[in-house]
Amino acid sequence: MIDLKDFGYREEKAPPAGCKPGRITAVHRERYELIGADGPLFGKLKAGVYYNTSEEIFPTVGDFVFYRPIALNDCQIVKTLPRTSYFARLDPNPNGGTQQAVAANIDIAFIMTSLNQDFNLSRLERYLALARQSNAKPVIILTKADLAADYENEMAITMAIAGDAEVIPVSVVDGTGLDLLNKILKPRLTAVFIGMSGVGKSSLLNCLMGDDVMHTSEVRESDSRGRHTTTHRQLFMLPSGAMVIDTPGMRVMGMWEADEGLSETFSDLETLGGSCRFSDCRHQTEPGCRVRAAIASGEISEEHWQNYLKLKKESAFALNKAEMLRMKSARNKMIALDKRKLPWKK
Repeated sequence: MIDLKDFGYREEKAPPAGCKPGRITAVHRERYELIGADGPLFGKLKAGVYYNTSEEIFPTVGDFVFYRPIALNDCQIVKTLPRTSYFARLDPNPNGGTQQAVAANIDIAFIMTSLNQDFNLSRLERYLALARQSNAKPVIILTKADLAADYENEMAITMAIAGDAEVIPVSVVDGTGLDLLNKILKPRLTAVFIGMSGVGKSSLLNCLMGDDVMHTSEVRESDSRGRHTTTHRQLFMLPSGAMVIDTPGMRVMGMWEADEGLSETFSDLETLGGSCRFSDCRHQTEPGCRVRAAIASGEISEEHWQNYLKLKKESAFALNKAEMLRMKSARNKMIALDKRKLPWKK
């Protein structure tokens, strides 16, 4: 018998008759892997709940659900429980335009980038904004520290944008930083690995697990990038009792609704903007613009400012898209209710 509390479950209300609580550990198209009191099992969504109405949220890895056991370690998922945190990005599918769930009910978002040619500060700012929006605590991991003869400069510029996020250089080769990670990864805590292909997510997971649970591959020497070695998101229980959700490498991390995350990540710019001479300053050629003055003096970089503008624009687009989707969903609900009231439906 498994104690689901060891997997982070907080019992808030009893499941419906004949149902049990579980946690989603992996998603394979329309088939889900779960962990429940009786152990691991597979399940599918109840069509009448998830597909025929828009009231239930489709679960992702890390979600807690209620399920109805069927037979042979199979089950029917009937409800997604409320989330404490939720990491999402803009669906990279050109025909998508909606949010894509990455992980739910996470305590820590490990933002991973390697200390090689692929080190990118603007990308880190993007990841930080989304992590803070998710309600998880961001921690930046600079991987492959053993390959960098001197990474003091990368550490300094990363810490300059990290705010209250901890920055940890790590190497699975010589053990750098592993003791700090193990102190963070306490029992019943859930973390998610976020980063591009080739940054070493799977290698670090294997190291923390003490076993080769994920396949790894070499990165290209030309650009320090790797192939997708993780093909789907999956939750692992570490020997320490903490859980880690490993994710496929994300070449595109499009912004979804992230106003709060952006405000926290770029708090220096928003503070400067509030001290301009004019309250409606556009930070272009207006006299007394504190932002332009800070850029001219080198207090902040032009790259930092331009990245902020870019992410704000993306977030505003996503916000408008999300509002349109909410309005469409509400309209569909009203249409469905009206159809139920038709005489021949009684």
